[in-house]
Amino acid sequence: MPRSARLDAPGTLHHVIIRGMERRRIVDDDDDRQVFVDRLGRLSIDLKTPVYAWALMTNHAHLLIRSGPEGLPSFMRKFLTGYAIHYNRRHHRYGHLFQNRYKSIVCEEDAYFKELVRYIHLNPLRAGLVESMQKLDWYRWCGHSVVVGRREKPWQERDYVLKWFGEKRKEAVSNYRNFVKKGVALGKQPNLTGGGLIRSAGGWSEVKALRRIGDRQASDERILGNGDFVEQITQQIDLERKYRLISDNRVEKAKTLIKEKCEESSVSEEALKGGSRTGEVSKVRCELALELVKECGLTYSESARQLGVCTSAIAKIIKRNQHKSN
Repeated sequence: MPRSARLDAPGTLHHVIIRGMERRRIVDDDDDRQVFVDRLGRLSIDLKTPVYAWALMTNHAHLLIRSGPEGLPSFMRKFLTGYAIHYNRRHHRYGHLFQNRYKSIVCEEDAYFKELVRYIHLNPLRAGLVESMQKLDWYRWCGHSVVVGRREKPWQERDYVLKWFGEKRKEAVSNYRNFVKKGVALGKQPNLTGGGLIRSAGGWSEVKALRRIGDRQASDERILGNGDFVEQITQQIDLERKYRLISDNRVEKAKTLIKEKCEESSVSEEALKGGSRTGEVSKVRCELALELVKECGLTYSESARQLGVCTSAIAKIIKRNQHKSN
């Protein structure tokens, strides 16, 4: 059965679950754990990807993150690949460390943010890695200790989490900790580890109740949220894919135009993109810059990329042409 395409757009909230290949260990000791967490923090800053909650276990990890400008797949690829290289080198092993496909669930923020923070931060306690809430408060390999103020991680979005629990810092920390403590009795909560209608509605009985009153909500296994949220996300993603496709088509059109123009002018593409400033090459480059921007609809930066020059060079060409037209 083919795998579903990932849902993602900048600003989307994701619950990400990373598992070791065949559920094997992904960390052997505290040195591995430190590299894993340091890499997460560094990429969070570099790729502008906020991290709200996290828990590093022995053979898996949970993250609650918001997709940055480059998107979730780019962030996760750089994060997991870099860590896997470190782990394999350090432990003299070969092959895949992680399951080929991490799990990511798009989450409705208003309904699930607090629940997901609590669920993720309680993982070490549920798994027996710590014995009590007091030990969890100081546990190094989970974001809970940061939120309650026992440890510092400047990259973790502590203030954003606390805003959900109160306006004043001290009050918010107390409310947060009490909220987490109450979650201990709730157990594993499998409804928070995936999407789909049953999880989003809170169970099969709730789904049947909705159907009895004629409320058939939209659902998607990749999304944890109500029907309206599912429709909103899928429409947003479809729109972005449409514009991405339009953009891709424009680039292909530009490449064809460059090839044809070079053939007509007996100018090689290598010379055109290699920075040559000879008269004929410069002339062709100027003509192409105008056509790529005005006819193909490319941005200055994409036109520059296609022609092997800097963005400012394209801007100057366009500006000179405007002066000539006036």
